[in-house]
Amino acid sequence: MSGHSKWANIKHKKGKADAARGKAFSCIAKEMTVAARSGGGDPAGNITLRMLIGKAKAVNMPNDNIDRAIKKGTGELEGGQLEEMVYEAYASGGVPLIVEALTDNKNRAASEIKNVLTKNGASLAQQGAVSRMFQRKGQILISAGAVDEDVLMDLVLEAGAEDMKRDGDEFEVLTAFGDYAAVANAISEAGIATVSSEITMIPDLPTEVKDKDQAEKLMKLVDLLDDLDDVQNVYPGFEIDDAIVADME
Repeated sequence: MSGHSKWANIKHKKGKADAARGKAFSCIAKEMTVAARSGGGDPAGNITLRMLIGKAKAVNMPNDNIDRAIKKGTGELEGGQLEEMVYEAYASGGVPLIVEALTDNKNRAASEIKNVLTKNGASLAQQGAVSRMFQRKGQILISAGAVDEDVLMDLVLEAGAEDMKRDGDEFEVLTAFGDYAAVANAISEAGIATVSSEITMIPDLPTEVKDKDQAEKLMKLVDLLDDLDDVQNVYPGFEIDDAIVADME
């Protein structure tokens, strides 16, 4: 699942770390293939590909996997024909949800996604009904112990970031979609390590979830979608109360 939230790591604490790692390899590889197909296989001239390579190395993805994914995108290897799909839905309580998929079989992907949504009390929405509640932004997370807050603030704002705030033991930097590359490059050139760096969908007004049962149902839905092979990203438009998160950990 893309995007940052306080409860995103709970599933890893429940023994899903290995499965999540394997899914991460698959997702990143597909994104690299698409990035290389559209922007070329040279990371020096393809910021998206460069970002994904950094993301791959952060999860210890083997170099052979990285090279193979890029070559599929440039046509040097077969298997790069992937189609992008976006589903918009409402989960229980009217909570908005966006699901992005990359697949070589649209019928399979559609069937699996719709099945998970239906079985977990969610319903498909008309195209645009949910996405208008989100904004595509760059999101960069940096460990609070890696850099002085004032130094980072000056750096990212000068590079074009919209906002920076501290969230627990991390700094969160948000950028407009078009300014992401400049801000990410500025951070990289300053030698500052990132926890994660990506383009994501941020809800304008996330639904606050204060009921534990609803929180567990929503998290189950997101996890089930996220576990599907063809699903790349799940963007949930909700925030779970800190007290509920603490109780689940």
